[in-house]
Amino acid sequence: MSAGHITVTTPAIAEPVITCETPQDECGVRDVLDRLDDKWSVYVVVELASGIHRFKELQRAIPGDISQRMLTLTVRRLERDGLVKRTVYPTIPPQAEYGLTEMGHSLTYIIKTLADWSIAHRPAIAASREGWDAAHPDSDVR
Repeated sequence: MSAGHITVTTPAIAEPVITCETPQDECGVRDVLDRLDDKWSVYVVVELASGIHRFKELQRAIPGDISQRMLTLTVRRLERDGLVKRTVYPTIPPQAEYGLTEMGHSLTYIIKTLADWSIAHRPAIAASREGWDAAHPDSDVR
């Protein structure tokens, strides 16, 4: 490299797909991520994408061992956010059915895209993790 050549060339970086007016604005993403970041919300949305479920059907369909209390909290939070609609029938005992709202259905496309991305990149992520772990054996980052 010549003495006059002191700049570093880097490949062109694509413009960000999303930008926020201010760092504090967060583009509304934090609020949505907080809802979907819990352990069960995405599972509930995915199950309800196939159609209306009664409470126990939904509980049995969700992978893992979700308690009745946790499922109740999850569907109430999703209902509060306008993603799930709860319909109660005046029977004895009362029966409730849960289904996605139009907004909830629109979220399923995003979840599907994220799931597809995850499946496509899982081997590369695993390889990257193995390489990083080998290079940093004393790290507690996992």
